[in-house]
Amino acid sequence: MAEKDLFSLLARLRNELDEREWLEFIDSFYDPQTIGEYFSALANGACLAGESRGYLVFGIEDKSHEIVGTRFYPYREKARGNQDLIIWLSSGLDPKVGFNIHELNHPKGHVVIFEIISAWDRPIKFHGKAFIRVGASKTELYKYPEKERAIWTRRIDWSALIREGASVEDLDAEAIKKAREQFMIKHPNRASEVKSWDDMAFLNKCKLTIHNAITNTALILLGKQESSALLSPVIMKITWILKDLHNNALDYEHFGPPILLQVDRILARIRNLIVRALPSGTLFPQEISQYDPWVLREALHNAIAHQDYGLGGRINIVEMPSSILIENVGGFLPGDLDTVICQDAPLEIYRNPFLAEAMVNLNMIDTQGGGIKRMFEKQKQRFFPMPDYDLSNSEKVKVTIPGNILNENYSRLLMERADLDLWQVILLDRVQKRQRISTEAHRALKSVGLVEGRYPNIIIASKIAGITGEKAKYIRDRGFNKKYYLDMIETLIKEHQPIQRSEIDRLLLDKLPEVLTTKQKKAKIHNLMAELVSKNKIENRGSKANPAWYAMNSLQSNNE
Repeated sequence: MAEKDLFSLLARLRNELDEREWLEFIDSFYDPQTIGEYFSALANGACLAGESRGYLVFGIEDKSHEIVGTRFYPYREKARGNQDLIIWLSSGLDPKVGFNIHELNHPKGHVVIFEIISAWDRPIKFHGKAFIRVGASKTELYKYPEKERAIWTRRIDWSALIREGASVEDLDAEAIKKAREQFMIKHPNRASEVKSWDDMAFLNKCKLTIHNAITNTALILLGKQESSALLSPVIMKITWILKDLHNNALDYEHFGPPILLQVDRILARIRNLIVRALPSGTLFPQEISQYDPWVLREALHNAIAHQDYGLGGRINIVEMPSSILIENVGGFLPGDLDTVICQDAPLEIYRNPFLAEAMVNLNMIDTQGGGIKRMFEKQKQRFFPMPDYDLSNSEKVKVTIPGNILNENYSRLLMERADLDLWQVILLDRVQKRQRISTEAHRALKSVGLVEGRYPNIIIASKIAGITGEKAKYIRDRGFNKKYYLDMIETLIKEHQPIQRSEIDRLLLDKLPEVLTTKQKKAKIHNLMAELVSKNKIENRGSKANPAWYAMNSLQSNNE
């Protein structure tokens, strides 16, 4: 921030009649722990007050707001463990809210201003505790449950905030030209009207600016590369990484604004190789690109639209030999993927509503929120495995797009069974990948004869195995009937008694259904042996710790 802007900011803060929930003046240095607690309190207070920033100002008298100066120089200070103060403060915040440090050599004394980004959709904690300003006091947030609830339900749209000091000169001319073209594609009936607008009128109309003021959205989509510094401390970076089969990084590149232009450049880096589209055995196997360009673009646009920019992370695109991983920070807002796929209703919430609307106007994303479902449909049409969404981390979304027919027999199933709807295909895809499905999904598949087995150890049904040519795999998955295993145990004991339990395990473990875990297999062996004991077929003449199994008929013979 330029010096004149700092003077203006300081004057505005001092003119506040009373200290606000988002503003605190300090005339001397506090200990590091207290500063961190104020970061939490002011970020949370800013959220409640509808402010984009909270401010902690050193060198100002608390009551009079007079400039008294401070000997506090934050970059020189140390915290616990002799760690640099700034690093220590940042590491203690959860989520990692951004903050700026401004130092001003005022004629009346040295002034330090901490500018803290507001909490967005959850309270900001410092070392596990959330704080709030109530009147002139700082206290723990849990004492005021109504304020805590308000923070959870209130969110500031960071993408709609005006970026102070930014002007149209900070936007890329080529990006503005591209934006006009995309807008006319999205709104063809307004093409002649668009041509009559000057740049600022156009930017206002397509919701990139607000009353001629530059927003964060405008800087993200259309900003010059050097203008990305205006977004600080928020990072707007998309990183492409190329990796080999062993997860070694072979190449990488970082991309910043203008994102509207960079998306094409990013996708151009991906090696979209040609692969066989049809299983072996066909007379004329078709060749097709690894990835559908629309699917890649949609996944990347979703990551941009739903990135939680307040968490300070980057959007990553990791290219592996047979898949693409795209990840962004911020939880999956619909909650679960199945809701998005099964319900035709559009998403009702967006992490960055202003950014999302601009991207709709620029023909980047679908206003109906049906893009994810369409990604699955595209993969189905290509007979490719479904995208994999990893939502295990509540603050990150990872989607992997397979770029190869990993299982040709499964692709044959999709071609043969054109009657399968998208949801059935997705569920069968999960079964093939050994991913757990819900009990409701299991019942739905079982009711139409697509799967067999007892939940959760389910397998593709016999008739499906016949289509895919995987009859042997079906047998391995299903296992043999119980009599087969009982006879094997009894024969082993009869012919080689006494037998240890470990020997029985070695006999059966590789013959039991492959869908079972080792623990489940051993439990099944235990049950089989218990059944033989109950039928007086075998008996343990050793101890529980060191069993020695004998056949009962051999015992009877010895007694006679």
